[in-house]
Amino acid sequence: MSFEKVTLQITMAAPLAKAWAYWTQPEHIMQWNFADPSWHCPAATNDLRVGGSFNYRMAARDGSFAFDFEGIYDAVEPEALIAYHLADGRTVRITFDASMPSATGADEQVLVTQTFDAETENPIDMQRAGWQAIMDNYKRVVEENTGR
Repeated sequence: MSFEKVTLQITMAAPLAKAWAYWTQPEHIMQWNFADPSWHCPAATNDLRVGGSFNYRMAARDGSFAFDFEGIYDAVEPEALIAYHLADGRTVRITFDASMPSATGADEQVLVTQTFDAETENPIDMQRAGWQAIMDNYKRVVEENTGR
């Protein structure tokens, strides 16, 4: 089956090591892995290695709905690349690039690029907005915890 690819990016003022840690460590993932404040991520597990798996529980805060977002890692290059696949065959690729010059030259900048295969049940624009909102939460949490 062929899926349409969607690419999203964020640039944040943070050291690469912190950006990586907040993307990969369960205690941090639970702080940002939801698209809307009415949702949360009450549990996360992550075995970050090729062949390892992750499972992030995403749930409505009112208890009305929840699901597990889970996959298996295909590639892991520390502080550079994460690639994984989902049970339905869709793939996701995330890159971390710290070579971005900052506008002021004072802060470290990290460009995070995420490309995912869109599923076929919901409109692409809705999926793009949801994944972007999660990335925006991630950026906010990292920057708040970096003192920027």
